[in-house]
Amino acid sequence: MGIKLVVFDIAGTTLHDESNVALVLQQAIKTAGVTVSVEEVNEVMGYAKPFAIRHLLEQKQDARFKDPVFIDQLHEQFVQEMKNHYAHSPAVREKTGTTAVLKALKEKGIKVGLDTGFDRGITNVILERVGWQHNGLIDAVVTSDEVPKGRPYPYMIYRTMEQLGIQSIKAVAKVGDTVSDLEEGTNAGCRYVIGVTTGAYTRSQLAAGPHTHLIATLDELFTIL
Repeated sequence: MGIKLVVFDIAGTTLHDESNVALVLQQAIKTAGVTVSVEEVNEVMGYAKPFAIRHLLEQKQDARFKDPVFIDQLHEQFVQEMKNHYAHSPAVREKTGTTAVLKALKEKGIKVGLDTGFDRGITNVILERVGWQHNGLIDAVVTSDEVPKGRPYPYMIYRTMEQLGIQSIKAVAKVGDTVSDLEEGTNAGCRYVIGVTTGAYTRSQLAAGPHTHLIATLDELFTIL
């Protein structure tokens, strides 16, 4: 059975990221009087952001991690800052070769999905900025707030399959730059679980996670598929 669907992460995988997400999340938590390092934030990259905030507060033994209202407030602050970044920052751009890879997949009859630890609000700003949907390069987009649980649970992948009529998980490849991406793809049962080593995690960090392949650039996908 050939691959019929490739599900890509966004920030750090298809979209260039200079630790922008980690820095904004770090700053949102700092406003609560809690200091976390970028390295600590990177450990939860790829997860749904409310979960990431809650986990970081818990790691710092801040009792407010149990308060859903407080978590929602910090998350909303993060969302607004990220929307502003993706709407206006000149640093926002796709990773080198992304459009060409998406076009090539479509030409081969392979459907393209995006899933993300962002919510729908941030994701829509990104999609408007890069134009992938307008250009017909994306078949489905699923965000972490649209499923019961985000990564490492497999529900975003399953929702994408449902939307696109993909019957078998063995016809699906998952591509991402964090361990949570790899866990998501593995938990879903994807035929290929592919780590991108030029995002939030180094090659050695990704190698410690469950995967079938590691690549540095997206065009290496074609040697796998």
